[in-house]
Amino acid sequence: MNDIVDQFHRLYYDSKVWENTTWMGVTCLKTPLDLWIYQEIIWEQKPDLVIECGTFSGGSALFLAHMMDLCSHGSIVSIDLNVNQKPSHKRIRYLEGRSSVDDQVVTEVAKIASHSNNTMVILDSDHSKSHVLSELQAYSRFVSIGNYLIVEDTNINGHPVLPDFGEGPCEAVADFLSGTNDFTVDKAREKFFMTFNPNGYLKRVS
Repeated sequence: MNDIVDQFHRLYYDSKVWENTTWMGVTCLKTPLDLWIYQEIIWEQKPDLVIECGTFSGGSALFLAHMMDLCSHGSIVSIDLNVNQKPSHKRIRYLEGRSSVDDQVVTEVAKIASHSNNTMVILDSDHSKSHVLSELQAYSRFVSIGNYLIVEDTNINGHPVLPDFGEGPCEAVADFLSGTNDFTVDKAREKFFMTFNPNGYLKRVS
């Protein structure tokens, strides 16, 4: 079974179909299987705030905003180095032009998060191990107990795609979890077999 899943995963990823995936006309570099999991989490958790590191075109932020519209609750702060035209939505606030681990950005996000009783975090920016680990250390504290810290693209560096990438999100997650008991991998969020985030759905338990 795992071999079949990995073969399909590599076919799906290497065909670049995920680069031609849109939400309401906006590029959204995710698999629909993961987006479905996102909507389940949004509906179950009804977060006051989602912090997204890595905006790109804004498709995932717009998707999350529309899911929050259906719940009539929540807002998003999305952080990205690049200053590009992105979809406007009343629930989305963009922080652009600086790294997600810039001290001023983290401080600004902390102020925003201080008004939230239920916060979720998604990490999807620079995929180098050092950067993801820095994000984990900076943003994990904002995640509410019972909610999720989602690390995107743990599938790279041979898990099972892009075997020559080098250490990335998967390895950062392993290091992070080795130093904390506050989070656990929620394998139930991988129920559709293929996910771009294997071992990346981290649930805060304490």
